[in-house]
Order: sequence, then structure tokens, then C-alpha cells
Amino acid sequence: MSGRREPGAAAAPVLTDGGSGGVRVAVRASGDWEADVDETEGIVVNWFAREGRPVEAGEAVCEIQVEKVSIDLHAPVDGTLDEIVVPEDGEFEIGDAVGWIAPA
Repeated sequence: MSGRREPGAAAAPVLTDGGSGGVRVAVRASGDWEADVDETEGIVVNWFAREGRPVEAGEAVCEIQVEKVSIDLHAPVDGTLDEIVVPEDGEFEIGDAVGWIAPA
């Protein structure tokens, strides 16, 4: 299986204390596509959004690759991309937070 696919419904976001008392929402490497892959790891191919820049809910913020399938991950909320956890060409486990958004 190869090609670019959009995930269906977004997984429930993970909330955390941003360290400065603020709440952040995870951009997670998970979604409906998980049922179609056997791998437990992937790589971040490209970040479309940049740290410190605003993002809108539903906006594609990065592209990941699992097996030979490219998938866009979308911002679960409006806000600012606060932190990129996994850089381009970096590896992650399915379900990990690859980035954090500070909600608007």
C-alpha cells in the first residue's frame, strides 16, 4: 500500500501542563489509518507549520510516513504551534505526540 491518505476522524487530543502553567494540546501520530498498518513506528517527513506560528483546527501541520504511506497530521485545535517534538526525518512511535499546540 502506498500513496497519500488523509486521516478520518481525529483522535482525542492529549492535554498537558505546558510547564508555564498553560495547557497544550498534542499533535498525535494516530488516527483511523492505524488499523491499516502493521508498523509501530514512523518518521516525520515534513513540517508544514513552524514553531511560534498560528494554526487552525483541521489544518495539516506535518506529514508523516508509516510503512510506505504518507499521512498528513492535522491541528486538533486553533492555536499556536508551541513545540515540535519530533523534527523532520525524526522517528516516533504510533500514538506519540510529535508536536504541541497552545490553544487560542
